[in-house]
Order: sequence, then structure tokens, then C-alpha cells
Amino acid sequence: MSQASARTRRRRKPKPRKPAARPDTPRLIAFNKPFRVLTQFTDGNDRATLADYIDMPGVYPAGRLDRDSEGLLLLTNDGQLQARITDPKYKLPKTYWVQVDGAPSHDQIEALRAGPALKDGPTRPADVEIITEPELWRRDPPVRYRKNVPTTWLEITIREGRNRQVRRMTAAVDLPTLRLVRTRIGPWSLAGLASGAWHELAPRLPG
Repeated sequence: MSQASARTRRRRKPKPRKPAARPDTPRLIAFNKPFRVLTQFTDGNDRATLADYIDMPGVYPAGRLDRDSEGLLLLTNDGQLQARITDPKYKLPKTYWVQVDGAPSHDQIEALRAGPALKDGPTRPADVEIITEPELWRRDPPVRYRKNVPTTWLEITIREGRNRQVRRMTAAVDLPTLRLVRTRIGPWSLAGLASGAWHELAPRLPG
């Protein structure tokens, strides 16, 4: 084989993959993940997993939620829908209620809104508001309180999904996160779901 032929073969782009066929019966589940539950169905260390709560075969998480975070997790058996929910290029907004240690100043809130710089680069601008304490289920174990240190609840909406991003953002402006609850992903919300409960949603791709 000539050197020119070898170079041509190396330059050939792989053929684009065809999208996976959608299942005959697409499923989409909203699950209110409790504290200290892994977003996977198996674990070798005897920790709580999705299998302890969800008995529908063939569904898998569309995205992740840390073990020490709570709230909305979407699961589906539809690969196309899973990709549409998780692919960063679609920038689906994700909203969190975040209890932080301390009373945020104006400058701290503005820094969160602008997008603080993390070790893996600056974050995109976020929507951040101070909110009254929401009515939530009791967490087990509860958050540890310090008598002389106030706590504040924030509503934070981001449009990217780095590992532990919200916790790292609040830490970057000296507001450690005490409790984190995801309440919305795109058009889907946590409304009406008790901790540890799930229900089916219409498996439609967001517009």
C-alpha cells in the first residue's frame, strides 16, 4: 500500500451511527430520590439503590444525582429520550432548592449568578434567588444545625451538568451546601411526589 493510500484511509471519517430504534412501549419515570440512595440499581457495598424503590424492568437513569442529594431523577427505557435529556448541547435547565450555611450577601448571590470559576473552568450564568424555607419531607438523618449560624434557602437553575456542580458553586462563594433537592428538569417537575415515590410520565421528547 502506498503512503498516500495509507493517509487517505486514516483520514476517513467514521460513518455516523443510526439513532437507536425507540422501544415499542417507551417509558419515562419521575422518581423522588431520597438522601443516601445511589442512582444505580446495584451496589457491592450493601448501600441503598434504585432497586429498593423501583420495580419496573428495563429503565435506566437519564442523568445522575449524587448519593447525598435528593429530589427529581428521571428514568427511561428509551435511548433517544435519555440522550435528549442528558446531552449538554440541549441545555435543559435543572432547578435545585439549596440550603446553604450562612446568610448570603449581595456579592455572593451575584457571583453565583455570574457563574463562579471551578477547578474545571468557569460555570455558565445561573438563575439564583433567595427563597423562603420550602415545605419538604423530613430528611433522615436531618441536617446538623449550629445555634449561632443562620442557614438560607436558594433556588438555583443551571443549564449544564458537571459533577457535583451546585455544591461546588456554593462552596466557591463560601456558602457550603447543607441540603440539596432537585425540583425540576426541563418541563418535568417533582410536584406531588413524596420522597421515595415514583410515577410514570408521558414519554415525549422536549421541544
